[in-house]
Amino acid sequence: MSAKPKSVSSTSRIVLIRAAPIELSQFLKFAGAAESGGQAKQAVVDGEVWVNGSVETRKGKKLVGGDKVTFGGETLVVQVQG
Repeated sequence: MSAKPKSVSSTSRIVLIRAAPIELSQFLKFAGAAESGGQAKQAVVDGEVWVNGSVETRKGKKLVGGDKVTFGGETLVVQVQG
């Protein structure tokens, strides 16, 4: 069983994307939460990323509008433009 994230921010940051779905690792890089795609993929595989309150280890996990991603003490909310 996985532990809760060590540090969850009390505020969320909305990240606008053009179209959904978007892969989790791509989203982390696009949002600036990860410096590179490689770092994003490794963080996911290592269990450092939470999606909607649960650890997510599938780097290809598809995100849609309203999903909440927590990584590095920051919560990002997916929002589709339009």
